[in-house]
Amino acid sequence: MAIRIVRLGTPRKTGEGTRIGTVRHPPRGVPKTEYAGRDLYDVWLPELAPSAELIAWARAGHWSDARWKTFRRRYRAEMGRPQARHLIELLASLSTTGNLSVGCYCEDETRCHRSVLRELLTEAGAVLA
Repeated sequence: MAIRIVRLGTPRKTGEGTRIGTVRHPPRGVPKTEYAGRDLYDVWLPELAPSAELIAWARAGHWSDARWKTFRRRYRAEMGRPQARHLIELLASLSTTGNLSVGCYCEDETRCHRSVLRELLTEAGAVLA
């Protein structure tokens, strides 16, 4: 029993469990009825995605190390707010009793909010696959 951190749209692994999309927007041009079948997500949880403001800021400039460091700090601050923090704690708790996965569309996890989400889940006591 554990949480997997995944790239949405990649083939599911055996035993992955419910796939949760921590993205700001659902995929364009894909009917809701096809999200799960296309290995995108089963449940949409935009509350764990970076805010629209943070995404706009991130897309406005080149990804330097300093910019990435600022993004990480700002995203962590957003996830420290009560609603997001409670959801992270819930997912961490659920990881001890069943399998689930969380993810987003980004190709490179090292410069993606899901790498920070992995850290936050670990800090909250989640069991990670």
